[in-house]
Amino acid sequence: MYLLEGKISIKAALKANQRKINKIIIDDQKKDRDTTYIIQTAKVKQIPIVKETRANIDALCEGKTHGGIMAEVEARNFQTLEEIMENNNFIALIEGVEDPFNFGYVLRSLYAAGCASIILPQRNWTSAASTLAKSSAGASEFMKMHVSENFEDTLFLLKRENYQIVCANRDNKAIEMYDYDFNQKICICIGGEKRGLSKVILENSDQDVYIPYNTDFKNALSAASATTILAFEIMRQRKK
Repeated sequence: MYLLEGKISIKAALKANQRKINKIIIDDQKKDRDTTYIIQTAKVKQIPIVKETRANIDALCEGKTHGGIMAEVEARNFQTLEEIMENNNFIALIEGVEDPFNFGYVLRSLYAAGCASIILPQRNWTSAASTLAKSSAGASEFMKMHVSENFEDTLFLLKRENYQIVCANRDNKAIEMYDYDFNQKICICIGGEKRGLSKVILENSDQDVYIPYNTDFKNALSAASATTILAFEIMRQRKK
């Protein structure tokens, strides 16, 4: 059992249908439009509503940003590679972003720019459900997620379906992101700022791209910042 905290996370979970919601716990003094929507939607879905004092909710939650509402939920569903490729020409592969807050910021930017499917390495992503949902402003609930057991096999299958593997990586063969045509089926690969992308991903890259700077700054941007810039450049090109 896991907890989601705050109205944004819980509304996203109700709409996305990616996980079972066992019950929703609400401050017995809380009355506003979002709370009314959550209660009405939960009744339609036959999800129990429990009224509690604010003090009891504070004791159950990790932080103080829950706003008087939380939900007990099960682990979310993950998708097959075939499911995330279906009718989709913009996929992101995220590697090495371990902090759940930063990972949530990455997902928020991707989803806002039109990427609704991501590929992840194996790890226990479900244990940080509440942090991910809050930091991504609910985007983590809406996105399709595939956990890859072997990146080499996953990238091979993507290439077979005519996806271009594009790596955010500054090396001798990289070009500026503005010089790449993103108007095709792509999987954009983004690594954490400490170690970047692993060798197996870089060896399968069709093209490396980098974000040009306006100074001689030598250090990498944060994963969240780089993701935002790349994702919205993809969106910009596709809106032309």
